[in-house]
Amino acid sequence: MTDDLLGRHRSVLPDWLALYYDEPIEITHGEGRHVWDSRGKRYLDFFGGILTTMTAHALPEVTKAVSEQAGRILHSSTLYLNRPMIELAERIAQLSGIPNARVFFTTSGTEANDTALLLATAYRRSNTILAMRNSYHGRSFSAVGITGNRGWSPTSLSPLQTLYVHGGVRTRGPFAHLDDARFVAACVEDLEDLLGHTRPPAALIAEPIQGVGGFTSPPDGLYAALREVLHERGILWIADEVQTGWGRTGEHFWGWQAHGHNGPPDIVTFAKGLGNGMSIGGVVARAEIMNCLDANSISTFGGTQITMAAGLANLTYLLEHDLQGNARRVGGMLIERLRAVAAQVPEVREVRGRGLMIGIELTRPGTDQAHPEAAAAVLEAAREGGLLIGKGGGHDTTALRIAPPLSLNVAEAEEGAAILERALRSIP
Repeated sequence: MTDDLLGRHRSVLPDWLALYYDEPIEITHGEGRHVWDSRGKRYLDFFGGILTTMTAHALPEVTKAVSEQAGRILHSSTLYLNRPMIELAERIAQLSGIPNARVFFTTSGTEANDTALLLATAYRRSNTILAMRNSYHGRSFSAVGITGNRGWSPTSLSPLQTLYVHGGVRTRGPFAHLDDARFVAACVEDLEDLLGHTRPPAALIAEPIQGVGGFTSPPDGLYAALREVLHERGILWIADEVQTGWGRTGEHFWGWQAHGHNGPPDIVTFAKGLGNGMSIGGVVARAEIMNCLDANSISTFGGTQITMAAGLANLTYLLEHDLQGNARRVGGMLIERLRAVAAQVPEVREVRGRGLMIGIELTRPGTDQAHPEAAAAVLEAAREGGLLIGKGGGHDTTALRIAPPLSLNVAEAEEGAAILERALRSIP
């Protein structure tokens, strides 16, 4: 059955639609932190549908909210008053930290970032965007155009002029040898120099922790330091929180808060985990930025009632059960456990991250060169052992990505770490 499904997949879907594993699996159902494939094998899920199953699979509170809303109405569009959308927007505006915030809902993180770029360029009347090297912001034409990761940017065509800034990767690049304070100072100096050579940009867009790029991040405070330079020139700061939002980093509810001593971003984008699998994205911005468009706009499916019901139930559960605190505690333990294992595996260059957003960078022993064969081998061995993880990386890097649901408990973290240890030790 699986082989037949794979053949059907290949006959009707694009070649560039990647599948994990030499023998791809069909996931049929899940519960808690586990999923099952079509052959009945159970897996501990340490990737959550690419960081999307944020709380748990088949969370009763979310499934109940979705079922009850489905029995009333699924959808009406933004042309009508929508109580669940307004209620969720009120909560997100309050949680965002942005003064006088307005919220616009989309169906994905790609669409959220696309909207943020539209707002920033319209508000600033500039089509120049600053982005981080090694970044990823989605699959739309504008988002691909600003993505600083060649592996995920299939065209050089773009409606925007993009200039790439240093700082998203702490342990690689021309400033890697510097201590944190000098690293930040060098990135600020580079930004100031860059701005002297170009027309005024609309915004800097940055992931607090780069997701697809392998869970890399700068020292805390970098984006606050860059913001001083931006603010002096009226340039906006867009925080792409599609992967880092909702407490996943443990220490903060939003990733930008590690860089917040100069205030919140002008625009925040979000998606993935809010819906716990339902398709929700969105943008939060100050009112004057959100309201700057001088033409009509709607969202047919953004803010639809059934996804808003899911988001409300999921966010309520996350806050009431302090899943951010759980991510900090269990994630901290998991990181230390993996670092102890990594010290004995020559292919592991670094274990990094915070909370339940953890990257393991693999290189050829004795070098800084990417080791994609090792990543593929670990991915397969982990699956065989009953664990699902992800992978990523950018310029000559290879990383494993670990991002379980935020309700992960200590016993499950230990179980996953043990499977990962065996997989890492089995690298040929």
